[in-house]
Amino acid sequence: MGVKELSQVFVERQIREEINQKEKNEKCGYKNIKVIFDWIAAFLGLIFFLPILALFSILIKIESRGPVFYTQERVGLNGEIFLIYKLRSMFVNAEEQGPQWAKKNDTRITRVGMFIRKTRIDEIPQFINILKGEMSLIGPRPERPFFTQQFNNEIPGFNERIKVKPGLTGWAQVNGGYEINPKEKLELDLFYINNVSLYLDFHILIKTFNVIVTGNGAR
Repeated sequence: MGVKELSQVFVERQIREEINQKEKNEKCGYKNIKVIFDWIAAFLGLIFFLPILALFSILIKIESRGPVFYTQERVGLNGEIFLIYKLRSMFVNAEEQGPQWAKKNDTRITRVGMFIRKTRIDEIPQFINILKGEMSLIGPRPERPFFTQQFNNEIPGFNERIKVKPGLTGWAQVNGGYEINPKEKLELDLFYINNVSLYLDFHILIKTFNVIVTGNGAR
């Protein structure tokens, strides 16, 4: 290889390194902005929705016995297990026969539960998970360990979803919600993971408001 060819290889290598460094800097800046935005949004969200939480806590208690809130194990970033917080939308004996995937018109769901699931009010307590750093405002929805293992055995690559922090809302939620199957969910989540940007996050937030208003994808 001559001097000219060696020089060309060196220049191309430098260009690739500069591009890679630029992408790393952009991702680092995006992550820092997202962490700050998550914390501010979660803090303000808890304050803003506190009256709604109080109202539906009373309604849940009136309709059925059991706690107002409940916690459930979910799989977070890099497989770390954490407890997710929710308003209870099902009867207390909903899983006497073991973990079950929620169905449309699920008889385990209470009347109040049906409404808060449709409007996503049951997810409001997860602002606490965001403040604790276990979740982000936007990202793949965290699955339960039981279903994560099951889906990963059935759908190769399902665990790719845990490479980023799970979110309160996400690309899969605003493009199908509860109606899509695990394989479709994986495809949508991978699209988000491979195309993360502030623009995409903003787009998801806008679509989330539409889902809350219309109740699309609820069950």
